[in-house]
Amino acid sequence: MNEIELSLLLALLLCHTLSDFILQSDTWANQKQRDHWRAISLYWHVGIHSLSSLAVMVVFGVDILKAVAAMLIIGLTHGLIDVLKSYTPPRRVSFFLMDQGLHLAILAAVWWWIIDASLSGFPVELDLLWQPQTLLVALVYLVVMRPASILIALIMRRWSEGVDTRGTLADAGARIGMLERFLILTFVLSHQMAAIGFLLTAKSVLRFGDLYEDRDRKLTEYVLLGTMLSFSLTLTLGLLTRYLLSVL
Repeated sequence: MNEIELSLLLALLLCHTLSDFILQSDTWANQKQRDHWRAISLYWHVGIHSLSSLAVMVVFGVDILKAVAAMLIIGLTHGLIDVLKSYTPPRRVSFFLMDQGLHLAILAAVWWWIIDASLSGFPVELDLLWQPQTLLVALVYLVVMRPASILIALIMRRWSEGVDTRGTLADAGARIGMLERFLILTFVLSHQMAAIGFLLTAKSVLRFGDLYEDRDRKLTEYVLLGTMLSFSLTLTLGLLTRYLLSVL
C-alpha cells in the first residue's frame, strides 16, 4: 500500500463519517426509523454518501467508469443496510456497531477493488491536505465528536432512564462531552498527558459537593460513569492515532 492509496482510504472514511454523523440530522434518522424504505430522508442520505464518495474517487484519479460503479455499490449497499437497520429495535449498541461495521467493510472492499497504478492524488499545491497523517488526524477528530457521542449515549442508555435530569440544560451533557473529548485528543496528540489529569480533576470537583452531601447521587454516579467512558474511549483512540502517526 502506497501513500496515495492510504490517503484514498482515509478520505473515503472521512466522507462516510461526515455523511453518516455530521450531515445526517436526528430528524432524518428518526424518519428512516419510522418510515423505513419510504422515508425521503433515506434517499437524500444515500445521495450525499454516493456523490461525496464519487467526488473523492475522481479527485484521486480513479477511472471514471470504475468510480461510478464503486459509487453505485456504496450507495445501494448503504441504503439497503440502513433499511434493514430501520426494522431493528432503536438505540441498541449491538445494532449500531453492526450497522457501522457493515458500512466500513463494504467501503474497505470497494477501496481494495478501485486502487491501481492510475491514482494521482490532489494537485501539488494541495499536497498537505491529502497526506495520510492529515487525513488520519481529521478522521479521528470527527470520530471522537459525533460518532463517539452516539456510542456513549447508547451504552449509557440503560442507566439514563433512572436519572433525574430536571434542572440541567438540554443536551448540555453531550456538548460538554464533545468538548472534553476534543481537548483530550488534542492533549494526547501534543504529548501533554498531565493536562488530562487536570481536566478530569476539574470535572470531578464540580460534582464533589453533590456526592458529599448525598444530593443527586444517581446523577453524580451517572455523570462520572459517562466521564470515565468518554475519557477511556478518547485516550485509546488518541494513543492509537499517535502510534500510527509515528509509523506513517
